[in-house]
Order: sequence, then structure tokens, then C-alpha cells
Amino acid sequence: MVERIEDLNLPNAVVGRLIKDALPEGANVSKEARAAIARAASVFVIFLTSTSTTLARKQNHKTITAANILDALKQLEFESFVDPLTSDLESYRKAAKEKKDKAKTSSAAAVGTTSGANAEEMETEKAS
Repeated sequence: MVERIEDLNLPNAVVGRLIKDALPEGANVSKEARAAIARAASVFVIFLTSTSTTLARKQNHKTITAANILDALKQLEFESFVDPLTSDLESYRKAAKEKKDKAKTSSAAAVGTTSGANAEEMETEKAS
């Protein structure tokens, strides 16, 4: 599983970027504070994942879902996170669906173009 507890920490670059985005411009955070925030975030993620996994197992599921995460947040008394996360999840799903639909349309158009070229080649060969 995990050899060292530090292996469970979130990447420092990601945590640093989140801190920077959350604070007003010009605000500074010490290296020790960044490390503490990173550790706290990692512990929170592990705690939430553990609770979500327990909820999923109670439903005889092997995979945790977004619904399990949202239920775990409620159970852990982080209800204030549920509405914003639900909204963000809907936005993400909508964007992913649009991207998938766009990819399907692009690939279908490419196949149609290729088929059209092949048909023209066949007609040219028949005429010859």
C-alpha cells in the first residue's frame, strides 16, 4: 500500500496554486503554513474517501461515486460544501458531454469526408 505517510500528501504545486487563487494578490504564505495546509487537505481527502468507501460498501458497491462523496460530506457535517460541489459537478458533466459530442461530430465528419473521397475515386475508376 503506502510505504511512507508523506506519499499520501497532495502535490505541493497544486496546493500552492490553490492557496494563491484563494488569497488576494500580494498576500504571502510561509513555507510552513503551505505545508500545514497541504497536510490538512490530504487528511481531509483521506477522511472523506474513507467515509465514502464505507457508504459505498454498505450499498454493496465496489466503486465510490459522486453521490457517495456528497453523502459522506453530509454525514461528516460539511453540508455547506454539498450545494457548490453539486453545481460544479453538473457543470463538469455538461462540459464533458459537450466535449464528447463535439468529438463524435468531428470524427463522423472525418469519416463522411473520407467516404465521399472514396466514392469519387470509385466513380472516376468506373468512368475510365
